[in-house]
Amino acid sequence: METVRRILVHLSKENAAPHCARFVQSITGHFVGSVEDQATVSCSLEDNRFILCDHLCDGGLPLKRASFCPIKYLSDAEAVSLPPETLSRGVDVGVALLLQSANQKLLLTRRASSLRIFPNVWVPPGGHVELDEKEETGLKLSPGEISSQLLGMWESVYPPMLSLGMPKRHHIVTYILLKSSQPHFHLQNYLKPDPAEVSACAWVDADLVRVVVSAVDGEKDSVQIPADLPQRVNVTEVSQDGELRDSWLPVSIFCNRAPDHGEDIERVSTGTKYALELWLKTLS
Repeated sequence: METVRRILVHLSKENAAPHCARFVQSITGHFVGSVEDQATVSCSLEDNRFILCDHLCDGGLPLKRASFCPIKYLSDAEAVSLPPETLSRGVDVGVALLLQSANQKLLLTRRASSLRIFPNVWVPPGGHVELDEKEETGLKLSPGEISSQLLGMWESVYPPMLSLGMPKRHHIVTYILLKSSQPHFHLQNYLKPDPAEVSACAWVDADLVRVVVSAVDGEKDSVQIPADLPQRVNVTEVSQDGELRDSWLPVSIFCNRAPDHGEDIERVSTGTKYALELWLKTLS
């Protein structure tokens, strides 16, 4: 059986030599301490290492974690109690692509219910990074049709809260904005999602996104859905054999918050809400 060659996060601070980040090490906290939840860093890919450092180039990129990030609150006793295979994993690297159409709609995908990590959660298309890996997005865009921009990074941990269980996965997700010269209804014709990974797709506009990001995970206040906003969202359901069909979901599904107990629910992931906030800033 071929061994998967993973690309892992390495850290450099104050010009020190990069070292491989430990699974139980808060990446954001490494740069800003235990209180703050956002840092500004530079990133590079060198010798199959994803290196984050505090030596800023071109202003750097924002790196953020959730206020309830499990690694932030993991005690030493809890850390050493993790299985050896988890402790030795390091911190993986993920890439998520925010595909913006010419008419300023953004593609989100719902993760398949069979996935072990964040099932039924809405995210941009993407995945974790491995050497020689090719993501099956179904979309083929030529360089002349798109422009790209790094938006920021998110420290993602699963389960997303300690109240839901001990950490099993730890990623740094890099969000990249891809601007297409084609409208979403043209791009939609080329969508061929992998049913093992994706159970639905949706093109969302800025009005809906503003409501989605207002549902801040970890807070309890009610979400106000504007009366003039359509109460349903058009989605494309993906069957297990890959067939696509039109459907609708209530806006309230996209405004669900991450639960702090019990089973997870269909919702937009916390990291995706952060990326959507960054996207809104590019529009203004």
